Amino acid sequence: MGSVGRKIIGMDIEELISLLNRAFADEWLAHYQYWMGAKLAKGPMKDAIIAELTLHAADEMRHATMVAARIIQLGGTPLIRPEDWYKHANCSYDAPEDPYVRTLLEQNIKGEQCAIGVYNSLLNITRDKDIVTYEMVATILKDEVEHEEDLESLLEDLDLMMKKRG
Repeated sequence: MGSVGRKIIGMDIEELISLLNRAFADEWLAHYQYWMGAKLAKGPMKDAIIAELTLHAADEMRHATMVAARIIQLGGTPLIRPEDWYKHANCSYDAPEDPYVRTLLEQNIKGEQCAIGVYNSLLNITRDKDIVTYEMVATILKDEVEHEEDLESLLEDLDLMMKKRG
């Protein structure tokens, strides 16, 4: 990172890199959770849910790419070992062991709610201290809020459909 670019950051850069690496781990685990869920999904509305999970998996990979680029720009190194993702993640990884669509939606809603909390915290931490990271985090937070809404809508549709059948 350029010397002036480092000077304008009003916080400990190593602490920021650590926080970003935790978010980076979250994004990789979220990507894999969505991607595997899309491959294994079973049950009513599975085609719509697979499409949404696939889209979200791509978004999470895009987020990981954004966060990794910022870590490197700050002079750090993104976590390079997958086993470190578990150690450093803020949010848990819920393996899609039960491929039923309702279970997958609930697991991913939980993940999005955790991500919203993480990025909201990062937004508050970087506000008025690192505008570049702040703007990146705001972009990702917007996506995570949309993901939660998308998944909750699908869950609501699933519940309405099942109620009509019952």
